Amino acid sequence: MSEIKKKILVTGGLGFIGSHTVVALQERGFEVIIIDDLSNSRVEVLDGIFSISGIKPIFYQIDLRDKPKVKRVFEEHKIDGVIHFAASKAVGESVEKPLLYYGNNLISLLNLLGVMVQHKSENIIFSSSCTVYGQADKLPITENAPTKPAESPYGNTKQIGEEILRDVAKVDPINVIALRYFNPIGAHETAKIGELPLGVPQNLIPFVTQTAAGIRKELSVFGNDYPTTDGTAVRDYIHVVDLAEAHVAALERLLKGKNKSKFETFNVGTGKGSSVLEVIQAFERVSGKKLNYKIVGRREGDITAAYADTSLVNTELGWTSKLSLEDALDSAWKWQQKQVK
Repeated sequence: MSEIKKKILVTGGLGFIGSHTVVALQERGFEVIIIDDLSNSRVEVLDGIFSISGIKPIFYQIDLRDKPKVKRVFEEHKIDGVIHFAASKAVGESVEKPLLYYGNNLISLLNLLGVMVQHKSENIIFSSSCTVYGQADKLPITENAPTKPAESPYGNTKQIGEEILRDVAKVDPINVIALRYFNPIGAHETAKIGELPLGVPQNLIPFVTQTAAGIRKELSVFGNDYPTTDGTAVRDYIHVVDLAEAHVAALERLLKGKNKSKFETFNVGTGKGSSVLEVIQAFERVSGKKLNYKIVGRREGDITAAYADTSLVNTELGWTSKLSLEDALDSAWKWQQKQVK
């Protein structure tokens, strides 16, 4: 008799990180159910997932703020685990639209947790962020680094989200792993799914690839007066395929009951910082394209440098990043070229 597949709900599963995680889950034999409101994603991503894995996941177009609809999904399926990506995610936009970010990101989480408790669904992986550390006092950043007052409403929703989960886990039968990831980039090697922001990109790499493809006239580099080697901000860029694997590893830890407490946090990054100019130079090397960029003023909410100490995630989850910055940029460029055609 074949083993019954465990059902995993992925909220925001048609987004950039969500779609890659769905593929990784399917490859590992899980049955995936997706909830996505398509506010920053496209339904066509389902075709990309199917094209890679040969499996079309069950899909519900639902806004998580609509609690009765979320309840119906849990009534129709016995959910063994939840990976919660669904959230508004642009730092700059969150500064301009705080009410939108607090409303969307926190009400969604509260509704989801309420329904999980009601339906005795006990395992959740939370998509957190290194933004919870703010500008850390020490680099690389460990999980014990203090969380600082957030530099943006987006970062604050991740901090508050973790606090909500920590408090709920104390009193309800909920096990949580919050993955604090650094800067996800890249695309699937097939170029069938990747990062496709609607409107003007908020992240560096889509701006880089769109500038190289001639969609954007020039790339703005926000600030060259940071106290770094070349004056530009430093980040830990992790390949989205590696990041997807970290979610699967975290989920398996919870499903097997290997978690050491009911609320755990892990940094997910490469452990290496790269400056904006280093990323531009690496992209020019892998693509053979010269990028048109100009230095402009710093952006509100941006910090100087952040990169991860990954020893805890390496040891506890048995996960490590395998793909390089160049691999990620090469895959992002192949994905971008496919969009132009």
